[in-house]
Amino acid sequence: MTQFVDVILPLALPQLFTYSVPETENKAVMVGMRVSVPFGKSSSYTGLIASIHDQAPALYQAKDIHQIIDDAPIVSKYQLALWEWIASYYCCHLGEVFRASMPKTLLLESETLLMLKSHNPDVIKDLSDEAYLLWEALQLQPQLNVKTAADIVSMSKVYKTLQELLQAGIVELEEAVVETYKPKLVNYLMLHPAYETEPALVALLNNLAKQADKQKDALMYLFQWKAQHPAIPLLEKQLIEAAGVSKATVNTLIRKGILVRYTEQQDRVIFANDANAKNTQLNEIQETALNELHHHFTTKECNLLFGVTASGKTEVYKKMMEYYLDQGFQVLYLLPEIALTTQLVQRLTAYFGNRVAVYHSKYNSQERFEVWKHVLHANPEAQIVIGARSSVLLPFQHLGLIIVDEEHEPSYKQQDPAPRYHARDTALYLARITGAKTILGSATPSIESYEHAVQGKYGLVTLNQRFGAVQMPKIEVVDLREAQFKKQLFGPFSKNLLEAIAEKTDKGEQVILFQNRRGYAPVLECMRCGHVPQCPHCDVSLTYHKFRNQLRCHYCGYAMAMPTHCHQCRDNQLTTKGLGTEQIEMELASQFPKLRIERLDTDTTRGKNSLETILDRFKNREIDVLIGTQMVAKGLDFKMVTLVGIIHADALWYQPDFRASERCYQLLTQVSGRAGRAELAGQVLIQTYQPSHPIIELVQQGNYMAMFNSQQTERQSFNYPPFCRLIRITLRHKNYELVQQAAHWLANSIRQSIETPLLGPEEPPIARIRNEFHRTMMMKIPLHQSTVRVKKQLQRTLTAFESIAAYKAVKRTVTVDPY
Repeated sequence: MTQFVDVILPLALPQLFTYSVPETENKAVMVGMRVSVPFGKSSSYTGLIASIHDQAPALYQAKDIHQIIDDAPIVSKYQLALWEWIASYYCCHLGEVFRASMPKTLLLESETLLMLKSHNPDVIKDLSDEAYLLWEALQLQPQLNVKTAADIVSMSKVYKTLQELLQAGIVELEEAVVETYKPKLVNYLMLHPAYETEPALVALLNNLAKQADKQKDALMYLFQWKAQHPAIPLLEKQLIEAAGVSKATVNTLIRKGILVRYTEQQDRVIFANDANAKNTQLNEIQETALNELHHHFTTKECNLLFGVTASGKTEVYKKMMEYYLDQGFQVLYLLPEIALTTQLVQRLTAYFGNRVAVYHSKYNSQERFEVWKHVLHANPEAQIVIGARSSVLLPFQHLGLIIVDEEHEPSYKQQDPAPRYHARDTALYLARITGAKTILGSATPSIESYEHAVQGKYGLVTLNQRFGAVQMPKIEVVDLREAQFKKQLFGPFSKNLLEAIAEKTDKGEQVILFQNRRGYAPVLECMRCGHVPQCPHCDVSLTYHKFRNQLRCHYCGYAMAMPTHCHQCRDNQLTTKGLGTEQIEMELASQFPKLRIERLDTDTTRGKNSLETILDRFKNREIDVLIGTQMVAKGLDFKMVTLVGIIHADALWYQPDFRASERCYQLLTQVSGRAGRAELAGQVLIQTYQPSHPIIELVQQGNYMAMFNSQQTERQSFNYPPFCRLIRITLRHKNYELVQQAAHWLANSIRQSIETPLLGPEEPPIARIRNEFHRTMMMKIPLHQSTVRVKKQLQRTLTAFESIAAYKAVKRTVTVDPY
């Protein structure tokens, strides 16, 4: 009987595709396995089996699968259920979730292969020089891919040359799938088994004097290693470095039959533990919080741990993790930023050793695949997984605890591309289907999470004192208007801030300066005509980067050299407006030429290890002042930081977002919390033109409840979350009139078919990005209305919209919970 499989393809398509399975493979297929399948005229893709059945598709002839790639399923049943929920809840396609979830090494690449055909030898003499080169290459190896062919004859000539070979009947093309994962292999050395007997070993030792000096050194090191570490294999690289010999020496000993080289697969990331880390003891407040968490978990699936900055939440997490590890469960520890991951890995690996795995985008595809493999098989190397938002998509088998640290952070929300999921909410659903418990931790919880705790949906546990009776930092506000009037403003720095920096650094203490804008200045302006250079592809001004001497767009990446004169009036009087981290770094260096100053922003952390390098240098006190964007505000723990300066706070609350006040409070509180985290007292200076702004006063008081009550009242009045659900629909196209017409048609259709308030369509703050004009509309779904029914009706409306020929080229995105 013919068997069929429904396959998820890594494409943005609304349905699964059915393929037939050869009868010889019927017993080999299982749900969760990868298969290579044909799609379209000549392409092939790696798909995932979602279901197995015996029903042939009614609308098309099922094609056979090409091959079964795996011997066993590579995703868990929980993972498939999570994918389906993400696709349904966030209004995206299952194929998009599949592509986002899988490491690239598991999504095999489709490459066109060239193969030599039997042909008439007479045609060879008529080939062009380039075609003859490819023919010669195919004599030496049976297949070539197009990329290799391009390396031989150049990319500009490859397609014309291939056409010549095809027309001559010399080659044929085959669309084949190529595996890209290569495990890391490590070479080890051992004594040849012939010398395992005592007489043979004695003979070898007697002949040792006859060996060349370097060979003798290599063998002596091997004997010493085996005597000291009989159960630990010897790395070839280690022997070469420790014995001071060359690879040629080792190869000679192998040829003589004295040594044997063997290869083993090894993980690319290995951590070691620190026995002293186990001695950490919780204080009385932490012990109480730990007991409350255990108590709440008897009746609730999720707890909110509300602890002030430096209250020791991580130590409580460690004890909870240890409790679940002892029961054989896996633990997922989510963090909003890779910067946090770097510091936390050091602390957790010191405590748990090589039971910790890390998963985020700075790791290469090979490293991510190894973590995936360990998690899938519940190996000891990945009992704890630390990672950014994508780690919630890993194939957990025995998940017992999920920790979402800094749960308020907007970084947990994926923006582009789809799926546009929120890692915190996705983690809560993953915990529900796996039976795991969840801890949401923050010093400034999101309004939604705290509202759930107040309503009793979550348990609430508080840590209202810093660990070790350390005092909260003293927060002072500097009025920039007054400083300017008294001529006490030096560039971006007030006299108060400069004096505080001098005082702290003279004592050997460290300083963090916060400015939430990278580059040198956001605007370059002509002083004669007022012209500001704009991005030709986006409706934004170009940001000046002095280090590169460029104007750059932070939306599309467009860059141009720094102009010497105005492009409008040709005048050479150009000036910059606004502040970026580059400018602050240069101004500070001019004020304090002897200080060691470093920046921490996207521009300085592009390399794989650049972030770790900067943080390690700061931790080792090789940097006196660290200037950064919001990367410095998120959970970093440096005991010698006693001063935090916020250069310009006003820009934080002038945002077209209903969460601007909440996020401003969170950001200012979090960055202030980097100061005075140990015995040394902390100080925070906030520079602002509005010292009496309500948010500034609440941050000074540390009054989260006042902020929560104010925001709750405001949002209830204007019907914003947590008192409704939001869905944002964005349309974009290069034709302004077309996207305008399409937006009005779609808005009218939604209003007619769905009884839900709709705002828009309207231009967003930046109406054109990458030469595409944008229009947005926002659905506000009341809590009493079924979001499932609304999404189904919305999907029907969008399907009708896409069926209109005039609007087919208009791109649309749907973002659920766009905040």
